[in-house]
Parts: sequence; C-alpha cells; structure tokens
Amino acid sequence: MKIVMAHGSGGNATRELIRNLFQKYLSNAYLDKMEDSASLPKSEFSLALTTDTFVVTPLEFPGGDIGKLAVCGTVNDLWMVGAEPQYLTAGFILEEGLDLELLERIVKSLSLAAQEAGIYIVAGDTKVVQGNGGMYINTTGLGFKKFQQLTDGQTVQKNDAIIVSGNLGDHHACIMSQRMEIKNSIQSDCANLGPAVRALLEQGIRVRIMRDITRGGLGTVLNEIAEAKQVTMEIEEESIPVHSEVQSFCDILGLDPLYMANEGKFMCIVAKEDEEKALEILKNTKLGANARIIGHIIDTGRYLVTLKTRLGGRRIIDVLYSEGLPRIC
Repeated sequence: MKIVMAHGSGGNATRELIRNLFQKYLSNAYLDKMEDSASLPKSEFSLALTTDTFVVTPLEFPGGDIGKLAVCGTVNDLWMVGAEPQYLTAGFILEEGLDLELLERIVKSLSLAAQEAGIYIVAGDTKVVQGNGGMYINTTGLGFKKFQQLTDGQTVQKNDAIIVSGNLGDHHACIMSQRMEIKNSIQSDCANLGPAVRALLEQGIRVRIMRDITRGGLGTVLNEIAEAKQVTMEIEEESIPVHSEVQSFCDILGLDPLYMANEGKFMCIVAKEDEEKALEILKNTKLGANARIIGHIIDTGRYLVTLKTRLGGRRIIDVLYSEGLPRIC
C-alpha cells in the first residue's frame, strides 16, 4: 500500500494513518492527549532548543535510516552544548507513492532511537505532497542544561587539546557508496553521542567547546571555532583516525576525510591538563574506542588552522568551498 494525497487531507485517511502507524510506535503520555500543543512540566534547569530537517537519500542505508538519523542528529546538537535531551517534536512530509511498509520501518526505527536516547516525542505533524515516494522529517529538540561546564563564556586557551571521538568519513562514504551502487562493508556511524558526552562531563573534564562533525566535516568545524575564538590550531595528519576501507574509498574517488560528513562523531577542545584523562574516558565508551588527540591550540589572537603532514610539512586547512554531497542528512 502507498501513501496517497488523502492521507494528508485531515480526514479519515489521516486519522487512520496516525492511529495505526504513528501512534502505534510513538505513544506516550504527552503525545496520546492528541492536543494542538504539548503541555510539559516545569524544570529547574535552563533550556536548550534546537531544530533540524532531514532530507537524506536513500531513506534506508547500512547503519541507519532517516528515522534514526532524525533523532540522533537532533539529540547530538543538544549534547554539544551540555544539554540533556528531554523532548522532541517530529514533522513528517510524505511524498505521494511512499510505500507504507517503508514508512512503518522508519517510524519504528525513530521510536527505538528515541527510547534509547531517553527522549519523549511529544508532538508531531504529517503532511502529504506530490512526489515520487520520498519523505522528509523536521524535528525540534528541547533539553535541560544540567552540565554547567559548557557555558557561552568559555575561553579556549593556548595548549588546549583537540580530540575527535572516532573515525572520520563513515557516513559520507556510506551514503555515497549506496548512490553509486558500490559494494563494500562501509556503514554509517549514525549514533546518539549522549553516553560519551555524559561520561566526559560527569567526570569533571574541563571541556572548552564541543561540536558534532556533520556537513562540511572536521576541517570546516575547526575553522568555525578558530574564527569565533580567534585562535590558531595545529592538527597532525598522522593522528586523524580513518577506517582503512573508508580511506581506500577516499583514495579511489579523490575525497578528503577532513571534509566528509559524519553522524556519530564529535570533536572537543579540553584543557591541556585533562587531555589524557579525557582520551581514556572516551576510549572506555562504546563510541569512543578510536578516539584520538589530533592537535592543540598553539596560539591565541589569530585565526588559523594548519595540518602537520606525515612528511613533516604543513598546509593550511580552510573551510569546505566546493559543493558537498547533497541530501546527506
């Protein structure tokens, strides 16, 4: 059975779609009231709010799908500012002709990802548009800022360490492989970063700043931070973790892992005195086994990111200028 325009009419077909599919997997005390807005309890903590839209194609890929990606991408943005995710809204834009079995698999996956992240989906919406059987998901995430180490006034200091939580480029290489019909075992790294971030913050690591490494890749993220904080960073090519199969994929297609998107990796800048402890903490988490210290802040007052190559030379790392892979998240 396929999605038809009647599923977006607001009438009986819409009610049946919501009752038999969305409510089946997303049911909870907030959503089941079926009100125009969710009424949420008071909190003693300040709030963090984020919004995102997911347009990835294909809708399902090794290691994940658009439903899992929508939850993980949203909660990760909250964790990057030290906010524990609590609530999520999900708006589904469905194209006419979308297979209902595929939609059910994606909603089920989204529900499971939300449960694993400990977040309630408290409001949602469904629209149907003309198209070719695709779909898009828009989310808003609300979190409680329980960890005060990450504040807007945090200063990045000379000698601070730059750490990445694991191998770069997995998601980008996975999506590209699927579109090009290249057979390999590369899987997306789509994941909830919460456990790794929580481990760092709960054990008192002096984290200056965190960013998840999504579109534009690590090179772009580092430049954004360096420009905002007016610091000079130097990273070492030898220390950057990349899975051997992804590296081979990059070599064949002329890709640079520094500019490839990820959906389950983050970078953080921590105090020099905490770098070894932070690395040990990350390596003891499920997602941080391949975490690495990749460089340091070598100066302040000047915006620059450089890479020390394997041959001992240096090159400037700039933001991504060329067109990145479209519809990757």
